[in-house]
Amino acid sequence: MADDPDCGLSSDQCVIQRQAFFVRGLIEIPVTDLGEVFSWGVWVSLSPEKFARATELWEIPGRESEPPYFGWLSTDLPIYSSTINLKTNLHTRPVGQRPLIELEPTDHPLAVEQRNGITTARLQQITETLLHPDQ
Repeated sequence: MADDPDCGLSSDQCVIQRQAFFVRGLIEIPVTDLGEVFSWGVWVSLSPEKFARATELWEIPGRESEPPYFGWLSTDLPIYSSTINLKTNLHTRPVGQRPLIELEPTDHPLAVEQRNGITTARLQQITETLLHPDQ
């Protein structure tokens, strides 16, 4: 990250005025009829302590054995009702891989899709909505 201790932005981490701390990760959704995974790239806010710990281990092999970090989803995905501040657990993975973001198992449509998966038809609907939001 940048040399400014109060603020910094990289492709994986963000600090704003030493008051807000974010890590980028992936919400993975199984595409059930393909046997593949669709991923949303999102930002999750962490407490200062959890962010410091994640940063300390960022380049350390074996970091994936760390317990998950509680956080708040900080990306609003436009095809769902508000996704801001959904409860999450951030699971670190091996160095070089973005963390996995696990949503709290609620009835929010995004959490349901993460838990139950989606079909290829739903994936096509998501893609069309993102590419052609005015239609």
